[in-house]
Amino acid sequence: MELRDLTPDDLDQVLDLRKRAFGPIGPADSETWRQAVTPVLGEGRYLGVFDGSRLTAAARLRQFTQWWHGRPQPMAGVAGVTVSPEDRGRGVGTRLMRAVIERGVELGDAVSALYPATTPIYRSLGYEHAGGMRKVTLPAEALRGLRPSGQVKLRRMGPSDAAELIAVLHKVHGAARSSGPVSYDERTWGLWLADDDFRYIADDGFVIYRWHGQDIQIDTLVAGSPETARALWSMVGTSSSIAKNVIAPLAPDDPVLWLLPERSQDHVTEQRWMFRVLDVAAAVERRGYPAAVSCEAVVAVQDPVRGEGTWRLDISGGSGTATPVAGAPAAVLTANGLSALYCGVPTSTLRVVGLMSGDERFDEVLDAAFAAKPYMLDYF
Repeated sequence: MELRDLTPDDLDQVLDLRKRAFGPIGPADSETWRQAVTPVLGEGRYLGVFDGSRLTAAARLRQFTQWWHGRPQPMAGVAGVTVSPEDRGRGVGTRLMRAVIERGVELGDAVSALYPATTPIYRSLGYEHAGGMRKVTLPAEALRGLRPSGQVKLRRMGPSDAAELIAVLHKVHGAARSSGPVSYDERTWGLWLADDDFRYIADDGFVIYRWHGQDIQIDTLVAGSPETARALWSMVGTSSSIAKNVIAPLAPDDPVLWLLPERSQDHVTEQRWMFRVLDVAAAVERRGYPAAVSCEAVVAVQDPVRGEGTWRLDISGGSGTATPVAGAPAAVLTANGLSALYCGVPTSTLRVVGLMSGDERFDEVLDAAFAAKPYMLDYF
């Protein structure tokens, strides 16, 4: 079998493969998908495995920005991983994902994330459970009452507002020291802002939402101030004469959960996502850390794809570095363990499940440096 970059001539086969894997795709969704993927085919972000001229598997590395403790970095979002039904169980998916990991490194992405349809194949290659996309059902009438005390200027958004939307995301997630949220690139946001959703933006926040049967479904709502949060949520709540509920992706500690006048129980569904460190040195350097934490630790990483290495981590002033070292006592982490630690999974958990071993004296400082409650607001 041959593994190569996909070209525009392969897209019909990719669509056929996607239908066999995920079910029927409507004409409108097919056209939007073509508009999204065609411009990036020359960037090496869509890989396929071929048996002769027949496409047997494909995967896409989507170009994202992801925030970790408020600091943005490029991230390879793995999506559209499909294997033809007649080729499953032959190792094709594993070969493809190994190539995806290496390609992500070549493209300069130090970290990667994905929403798994099944987890064993990804865990075998170093991806680990990290965070979730939490959808919370809120009463529309209660949101209606969250009016701001002053005037907040809201205006409708369109494709030309993509750059401003991205700037708002950087402002809000940076100030909140967010971990996990992602942003599409400007071209992709331009595509999404051209659809039929309702879209409003303020100086430090925006909302995108739509009707979902008799409810309101929010795609994204972010706000950087109390007044903007109240303005956006109360505007969505004005549909309460028709809609009983608003379904929204929220951070675990989203302020709206504390603004609600009544909250005795949360109605939450969660879609889990997985994460992987691709390049240790770059991932450590690009991540943000608590400014109050200053520490040093040595970790030995055992990676089934990228190989083994031992690193001295130096964290100080909100920044970090990873320097190769040899012969030093170290906490030993599998690729899965390092990926989970990066996302804030405690060292005590990692040791119990066998993802971490070795020197224990670094555990507490590693927990302090990598503390996080990661979440996403977008599915891909």
